[in-house]
Amino acid sequence: MEHVIRPVCAEEWAKVRELRLAALQDPLSSIAFLETYESALEQPDSFWQQRTSTGAAGRDVIQFVAEAPDGRWDGTVTVLVERVGAEPRVGKAAIVEQTHVVGVFVRPEARGAGLADELFRAALEWSWALDAPAVERVRLIVHSENRRAEAFYRRIGFVLSSDPTPVPENEMEREYEILRPRAPLND
Repeated sequence: MEHVIRPVCAEEWAKVRELRLAALQDPLSSIAFLETYESALEQPDSFWQQRTSTGAAGRDVIQFVAEAPDGRWDGTVTVLVERVGAEPRVGKAAIVEQTHVVGVFVRPEARGAGLADELFRAALEWSWALDAPAVERVRLIVHSENRRAEAFYRRIGFVLSSDPTPVPENEMEREYEILRPRAPLND
């Protein structure tokens, strides 16, 4: 693979913005992301600077990108730390120490080259390396109609955790929590 998978740097906020806007134009963005292209487009530079700075710090949040040899970013994934007793970032409060994967995106022209696998490898390695206390599982939320994403997550070892729950904005739609428990060290 020619891409480098790495965390973002704080000064790369304009590239974070460009990739997020591209993700929000994907045909499945309405069931994959919690924001719209229009709302993201309206955000000031200071929003993107803060978002990127937080993702670059790598403490409670980290954002990884897949960077092509020419510098183009072709994919991204963000990992949020969710500690027991802390206010939930998304959905229900954590019942075990966990991370939550969000913002998963690979540009259509880069799909099928293994970038999503490599981005998730970085996300999982980072999650499993956390301690004090150690993360017991990695989770994400997938819309019941996002079959492409669900198939990928299942292929890399995630399993559905429960019955579907209603999507807050549309009680007729459903989403699932999907989990990957900590695996033995030979993972």
